[in-house]
Amino acid sequence: MVKSMSVDVNQLETAKICPECQGSGWRTVGVGIKQGVARCECQLRARAERLLQNAGIPPRYKTCTLENYRTDPCFQNLAHAKAKAQSFVEQYPIDKTGLIFVGRAGAGKTHLAIGIIRELILTKGIACYFCGFQELLEKIKNSYDPSVQMTSLEILRPVFESEVVVLDDLGAVIPSGWVKDTISFILNKRYEGERTTVLTTNFHDGPPAASDTDTPDGRARRVNREQTLGDRIGERMRDRVHEMCRMISLWEVPSFRGRSLGSDPLR
Repeated sequence: MVKSMSVDVNQLETAKICPECQGSGWRTVGVGIKQGVARCECQLRARAERLLQNAGIPPRYKTCTLENYRTDPCFQNLAHAKAKAQSFVEQYPIDKTGLIFVGRAGAGKTHLAIGIIRELILTKGIACYFCGFQELLEKIKNSYDPSVQMTSLEILRPVFESEVVVLDDLGAVIPSGWVKDTISFILNKRYEGERTTVLTTNFHDGPPAASDTDTPDGRARRVNREQTLGDRIGERMRDRVHEMCRMISLWEVPSFRGRSLGSDPLR
């Protein structure tokens, strides 16, 4: 009985060994004098799985891909944004310029951003990381509490070190001096490190209210207009975003939250 059990276990272990590389992680490529070795697909798949687990993608968005991002002929911006996202993945890392998706809540910006990093991880083995802007700021604030066993630098390490980062919902927090300093710290670190950043925001790209002229008309515009990205992150960081990212607008697209296209949910 014991011997039989031993054979079964050995057979199970053998079954786990990759037939291509025999468990070495390397496979032979080429023939003759041109013969060499390359990483086996089993190792690439294992790395992709680890990267995906560590990418910080929230459970709500775990099924978001570029493939299942639904478009609608009534809204050409959807197809345009999807094509730009797919092109970004294809060109990376030849072109490492980031993207910023701008539009109202529910237009599918987060879906596209997550679809991008999933593709980069699964097809190119790129280390990517997703973080919500508001949640990130909360974690940094909480790190100042002595009872919390993480420092702000530990929290920010994956944001600084990951090759591609999605910073979702930029400008979501009321822009106090501390918030603007934190935005500046994060964006400048990634800019200086020549790392790619993908952003989403619900605010129109525009200068802060202070840029309106100090006239009755200018003051009226400041009171009546919607806040802009410049209002939320400051003009200096807005300029930095323009250096780091190409802008993709979804402002013509309505919110699709709670609605669907065809039989599948859009977001």
